[in-house]
Amino acid sequence: QVQLVESGGGLVQPGGSLRLSCAASGSFFRIYNMGWYRQAPGKQRELVASINSGGWMNYGDSVKGRFTVSRDNAKNTVYLQMNSLKPEDTAVYYCNVVTDSRGYWGQGTQVTVSS
Repeated sequence: QVQLVESGGGLVQPGGSLRLSCAASGSFFRIYNMGWYRQAPGKQRELVASINSGGWMNYGDSVKGRFTVSRDNAKNTVYLQMNSLKPEDTAVYYCNVVTDSRGYWGQGTQVTVSS
């Protein structure tokens, strides 16, 4: 079993920044992909950003140039630096980790962009 602990969400004004973190712990041999998804009210969950074990990154079109995903393999942690936040970025952000056995989801952290 794998546990994911997310942190860093909150309320921020448009144009502001936030940094999300997600730390994985538990029983696994290797982590392959780590990433973030988000779900706004009434919308489907969508990819925000992901990074694989080789460091290759993938971003959703709406966040390219504003968000940066990174990972610390020694800490089994993935980060999401979010800059130039917009009201449309408001959503629950979910961490996703794929290990040698299966994928896991975090509990979600709320990000609200509002003045």
